[in-house]
Amino acid sequence: MLSVRAAAAQVIAQILAAKGSLSSLLPPISAKVAENDRPLLQELCFGTCRFYPQLQAYTECLLDKPLRAKDGDVQALLLLGLYQLLHTRIPDHAAIGETVEVTRHIKKPWATNLVNGVLRSFQRDSSRINDFLAENRAFNSNHPAWMEAMMSKCWPAQFDELIAANNQHPPFSLRLNTQKISRDNYLQLLRELDISAKATQHSPYGITLEQACDPRKLPHFTEGWLSVQDEAAQLSGDLLELSPNLRVLDACSAPGGKTGHLLELEPSLKVTALDADERRLTRVRENLTRLGVTAEVLCGDGTKPNSWWDGELYDRILLDAPCSATGIIRRHPDIKVLRTPEELDKLGELQQQLLKNLWPLLKPGGVLLYATCSIMPKENTRIIEAFLTRNKDASCDPLDVDWGLAQPCGRQLLPQLDGHDGFYYARLRKTN
Repeated sequence: MLSVRAAAAQVIAQILAAKGSLSSLLPPISAKVAENDRPLLQELCFGTCRFYPQLQAYTECLLDKPLRAKDGDVQALLLLGLYQLLHTRIPDHAAIGETVEVTRHIKKPWATNLVNGVLRSFQRDSSRINDFLAENRAFNSNHPAWMEAMMSKCWPAQFDELIAANNQHPPFSLRLNTQKISRDNYLQLLRELDISAKATQHSPYGITLEQACDPRKLPHFTEGWLSVQDEAAQLSGDLLELSPNLRVLDACSAPGGKTGHLLELEPSLKVTALDADERRLTRVRENLTRLGVTAEVLCGDGTKPNSWWDGELYDRILLDAPCSATGIIRRHPDIKVLRTPEELDKLGELQQQLLKNLWPLLKPGGVLLYATCSIMPKENTRIIEAFLTRNKDASCDPLDVDWGLAQPCGRQLLPQLDGHDGFYYARLRKTN
């Protein structure tokens, strides 16, 4: 078995080298760690990514010279050690001693004194280093410099609250199938079990638990009464204006949360759940089975419908487009390490291609709901503005809702402290 810190260092080193994400790297390595150490493994990996900009700034101050690229595992140990000293209740002597010990396991004994020296220097000099970094905007916001600058420019009035929300642990929200039980009745059921929860502010289907838990231990989860889903993502179903027997395409459906919600709202829908990644469609099928609903599940590329489309037009299309995920950083803190500004431009091109190629599949009078979990206007309202300029048979509905910020096209939700994630919606209607 791997020690928990050796396993965490492996995960962080691969993320630093852009060789995977928390969601792809943690599951396989967790199997190599003692079961009772797995919660600590997750805490170390998620926490180190969550505070990476600050931790990285500390290491740059503490090292005489940067480490070589091939020593990413040593860099990971420094970050892990600092995270433990700053953000955990682990005694300092244990945090330092156990982290230093990993240098021997990775067969880099030369790094033993380095890691020990850097962590102990931080203990002695942290106040001086904090003073030195006081004017560093990336350090203060705990976001990469380019991301901090972009968020500050796009959302100056909301910037401080946005940054605070991004740096917190995410709330644990659930979506109820109200055809199975009302929200009030389920909240009462939780109260009887001494589980603290409250109704979400904007979604009529959502509840938020005070403490995260294994959802499988919640009443009737396995019978499909509820699903784990943030409040912002729950808003898509009502925006689609569903009615019986409509033909619906969920164009980027994995992992299937929104697909399931559509069928909970209107079981008679004829839904096609499409995704370009066959592996991720496994989750779609599992979710639909647990919920007891049925959809046609297809592996296909939304930019190339000729390879999978049967030629029959859709009444509704949900396009939850691939994006920077900057609205869900608190759920995926490795975004702070992995994302680059160049990626946003590439994602914008993909978003345009998806809209261009899916629009002809929509019936006249039909609705396409464009959604992202991004807070960047260049992936959201600007994409829709450009699409409307090119497509004279498209209009963008004003959304008569009590949530989000009105944009030139659609509405933008920003992540809220103890509330919903960041999300964008625009409802497009085919005029002829």
